[in-house]
Amino acid sequence: MKKLIFVRHGRAEDPSPEFTDFERSLTPKGKSTSKQMAKILTETEAVPGLFITSPAFRALETAIIFAGVFGIKPETIILDTNMYYKMNYHYLLSLLAEVKKNIESVILFGHNPSFSEITNSLCRDGCDFMPKSGVAGISFNVKTWTEVKYSTGKLEYFLKPEKNL
Repeated sequence: MKKLIFVRHGRAEDPSPEFTDFERSLTPKGKSTSKQMAKILTETEAVPGLFITSPAFRALETAIIFAGVFGIKPETIILDTNMYYKMNYHYLLSLLAEVKKNIESVILFGHNPSFSEITNSLCRDGCDFMPKSGVAGISFNVKTWTEVKYSTGKLEYFLKPEKNL
């Protein structure tokens, strides 16, 4: 059994001419909500085997917050540039092909619209729109990461701030 956990970054600062989209930080509320959602996830999920994030600052901040709640050292988080620039279903499959077989769960931190589209395509029954700080856990009845395919996952949980906080 393999599990993918998707976490959309928390609420970020509004776009500004002073910063690029890549540099936008979480707002204080975005940080607080992310921490609360991470705590809720610890009630449902064991420590994920691998943390991978978009290097965009708001996604990285979210990943660091979740790592702290799970007791994971921030320096073990993997930054993947393509999760910001090229994230889609096909890229996800190539990313998973590099994950070691002994790792049972991977938590990914990133952005919409890609996270909503990917989670929807992986689940047999589909998956709803990923809100900011939303968390979706999808399990796959497979032995290796290369066996993860379109519409073969089961949505185990979909945590939304507006419903869970």
